[in-house]
Amino acid sequence: MVGNLIENIKKGDRQIWGILLFLSALSLWTVYSATRSLAYREQGGNTEYYLFKHMIILVLGLVIAYLVQKIDHKYFDKIATWMLFASVPLLVYTMLLGQEANDAKRWITLPLINISFQSSDFAKLALIMYTSRTLAIKQGVIKSFKEGFLPVMVPIAIICGLIMKENMSTALILFMTNIIILFLGRVNMKYIFSTIGIGLLVGITVIVISAFSKESRYETWKGRINDYIHADPENPTYQVMHSKMAIAKGGLIRFAPGKSTQSNYLPESYSDFIFATIIEEYGMMGGAAVIFVYLLLLYRIIKIVQNSNRIFSALMALGLGMSIVIQAFINMGVAVNLLPVTGLTLPFVSMGGSSIWFNGFAMGIILSVSRHIQTSNTTNGLGKQKPSTELNV
Repeated sequence: MVGNLIENIKKGDRQIWGILLFLSALSLWTVYSATRSLAYREQGGNTEYYLFKHMIILVLGLVIAYLVQKIDHKYFDKIATWMLFASVPLLVYTMLLGQEANDAKRWITLPLINISFQSSDFAKLALIMYTSRTLAIKQGVIKSFKEGFLPVMVPIAIICGLIMKENMSTALILFMTNIIILFLGRVNMKYIFSTIGIGLLVGITVIVISAFSKESRYETWKGRINDYIHADPENPTYQVMHSKMAIAKGGLIRFAPGKSTQSNYLPESYSDFIFATIIEEYGMMGGAAVIFVYLLLLYRIIKIVQNSNRIFSALMALGLGMSIVIQAFINMGVAVNLLPVTGLTLPFVSMGGSSIWFNGFAMGIILSVSRHIQTSNTTNGLGKQKPSTELNV
């Protein structure tokens, strides 16, 4: 059984599997370090409570990635449209009746099994898959506004607009990712700039409506931007202050796993600000190593895309990979005070639930594409598969 597991992993991209295992191991140790005091206070002295809970979630995420990578990636083309259609009512339901946390309705709970997840995570997967599929199909008329551009632009505007009201940072990442996919999908540049303009218009509209709504996140957005733009070095906000203290304590080089002290004071030290905890325990060099790992992940995904002979799989793999890497760098930028607070987690490292599972699903798709490339190379007897000139979906 173990032999079959290893053999199946070898059929995908082994470097990506190595990255996932490294980030998971780092996550377990750092989450344990950052949650011991919290667990002691809230779980009757059981300091391992959040560690074991997070371990189960991480293992399930890796299992999801393993199972999805065994599926032929061509089948994702068949479900992309249905996923997009399902994501719209899910987002509307979440916006109206979802569970509220931190002044935002982002979560819905599945009946019977009582599992909560963020509908925006599902919609993100669906939109990237749908955009990739539509661009692959429309390559023959990609320069046409009506036939090639509108079928892609409208879903992007709808999905990002619905997500933005409750989760602006996720909406912006999804929008940026789709712009990249449009560019690589050979969409006319004037249409891409039009999409950016439409996105700005939708964003401004959502912000204006929120400003006059009693139940909105407008004040939260305004407060975060004001705190960032008008930051006072002598009197920083509570989160920024303790994040900087954690980074300063880490210095250039340090090896002190489990010896974080600022995690006892820094809000979300195991989630939104986990990168600051990593730097406190492993120094700036440790933080640089984490940055390198995410860059390596992006590099491996780009190599997969270069070797793919199907437009759909290439765009989908790059889109899913870019969304994960962009989120990672935004999270790290917030931790070192280069960006305003967003509430985004560090993929595969921060303590979480459904986000790890959906990211695992996304990585499974990417690994499925790499698995197909390796199988094709073996079947054809090729040392390296050259991308086909055919416009295959």
